[in-house]
This record gives sequence, structure tokens and C-alpha cells, in this order.
Amino acid sequence: MRISTTSCLCPFLVCLCFIQRCYGAGHHVPAKVPSKNQTKLANGETEVHHRPKRGWIWNQFFVLEEHLGPDAQYVGKLHSNSDKGDGSVRYILSGEGAGTIFIIDEVTGDIHATKSLDRERKTHYVLHAQALDRYTEEALEPKSEFIIKVQDINDNAPKFPDGPFVATVPEMSEVGTSVLQVTASDADDPTYGNSARIVYSILQGQPYFSVDPKTGIIRTALSDMDREAREHYTVVIQAKDMAGQVGGLSGSTTINITLTDVNDNPPMFPQKNYQLYVPESAQVGKPVGKIKANDEDLGINADIKYSIINSEGANTFSISTDRDTREGIISLKKARTCCLQDRNVIFQRLLRRK
Repeated sequence: MRISTTSCLCPFLVCLCFIQRCYGAGHHVPAKVPSKNQTKLANGETEVHHRPKRGWIWNQFFVLEEHLGPDAQYVGKLHSNSDKGDGSVRYILSGEGAGTIFIIDEVTGDIHATKSLDRERKTHYVLHAQALDRYTEEALEPKSEFIIKVQDINDNAPKFPDGPFVATVPEMSEVGTSVLQVTASDADDPTYGNSARIVYSILQGQPYFSVDPKTGIIRTALSDMDREAREHYTVVIQAKDMAGQVGGLSGSTTINITLTDVNDNPPMFPQKNYQLYVPESAQVGKPVGKIKANDEDLGINADIKYSIINSEGANTFSISTDRDTREGIISLKKARTCCLQDRNVIFQRLLRRK
């Protein structure tokens, strides 16, 4: 005969219950004392109370700067998890701007900003929140500090605080020679978006100069820029925020660049030959004539030293340089002889740099 599982299980359960009852009748079991979160009922059972933990519930608060709308700007919501929504909780706000800039709905905990704020004047506000029982004024939550951060918008154009600028670079410099670095500043928040991300560009001064879009370093863009052909250049640099995108704000500055002289021009005589007539009565050591060469360079690069290169002339005459006029002063070195009488002395150019 087959016995089903169910028919075998039932007698076992009955016996187990009977044994437990018999055991309970002959032995004393100590009564359990209800814990603080338990209540003993009339039938001997206990009810467990799950008391919720209290605490503030909020996220980071932000308020957009330069708000111009007709209504107060919504900032956020303070909420305690002891608030059941029955109006028994009263929220109180204190701290920077409480009651003047920031107002709170005592019932809902909603916070609004009533004034337009400027992040460049003040970046954040520190406030304190309290939750009280509306009827007993008992504090339901401890006083807690929180921050309202003023969120940036792109309302400031880049500026060059030190401009306009003056710079120099040697003429004939190689392409890419650094001239000057300009730096613009932007009062917007560099940590938020691209409002303070600046890109540089050149508005005037091409093709002679270029600017690095990231660093603002100005460099020469053409070789063989000759000071004697053109000495002064005006360069205009623009700084644009929003990484140079359309809609970004911009500012500009001017750089006046002067090419400085290098010794790249030889002195030149206006004519190839000079004829000087020396009278027989000329005294030794006294000037008998002068010549002048021209040098397009400046300063020390234009200093000239004259020399007589043919031996016949060098034996009879000497030449020195007038520092003020840069002329070559020719003087008689020794007395004239009959052989030199009525002879023209010809000076050919030979110039040396100091």
C-alpha cells in the first residue's frame, strides 16, 4: 500500500504540537520583558514600534546670478523627514541674506531669492535652517548650516588690465621669434562652463605678426622685416571667452611694436672718387679736406672708421673720424715735395666698423 507524503506529515505535526504543549505545562518559561520599542498587548503578544530617524533632507542649493524675471527666483526646498505634511512643522531661516534676499515658506520649506545677485560681488551665502513644532515650538531638528551658491552666467567680457603695450623685436628676426605675451582676465567663474575660457586672435598686424590662441604670445610671422624699410607696427589682439564660440564676449588691446636696429647695412659713399687740392703752403697735421659716408643703421651700428688704403696716400695723409658729424677729416701727414706738386690726391673708400 502506498502512503502519500501528506498523510505521513500530518501525524508528525500533531505529535510535535502535543509534545510542545506537554513540555510547556511541566516547565516554567520566564516572561519576556518588552523593550523600549515594544508594547505588550492584552493577549500577551508584543508590538514592535519602528521609530524613524530624523534628519534634514536637501540637495546643494544654487541661484542663478543676474536674474531679471518678474517673480522671485526659486532656490530649493528645506525638508525634514519628521514633516508629515500636516502643517505641524514650521521652518525658520537665518544667516546671510535671510529675510532680505532669501525668504522661506514656513510651511513648505520652499526658498526663493527676491533680489538679483552678482556672483562677481559675492559667490555664496551661508545660512542656517531650523524645524520647529508649530504648536509647542519644540525643535524637531537641530539647527543646521547650508550654503546657497550663486551660479555664474557669462556676463563679463575679457579685459587686458595692463594695456596698451609697447614692445620691441630685432629687425630681420626669424619667423616665430617671441615678441610679447599678453594676458586677459575674465571675472566669470573659471570652474563653471566656458564663461572664462579665453581664446586669443589677431585683428590687426597680419601678415607680420601672429598670436598663440591659448597663451597670448605674439610672434613674428614674416622673415626679413627691415627696420630701414618700416620701423613701427601696430598690432591689435582680441581675447574672446566661451572658447571663442559665437556669442562669446570679447575685449581687445593694442601693442605698438618697434623693430630695433641690427648691423645689416654697410656704409656707403655718395660718390666713388673724391679729388682734393692741397696747397703747397698746407701745414703738417692740419686738415686739408673732408669726406663723408652714410650708414642707414642706428647708434653704434652706424659708427664709422675711415682708413686710407693706398700706400702713396697713406704715407702723405692721415684720416680721422669726427664723432659728431661722422665725417672723415683728412690731414697732411708730411710736408709736400716737388714730386707731389700739382698732383691730385685721390681717396678711395675703405671703411671699417668699430
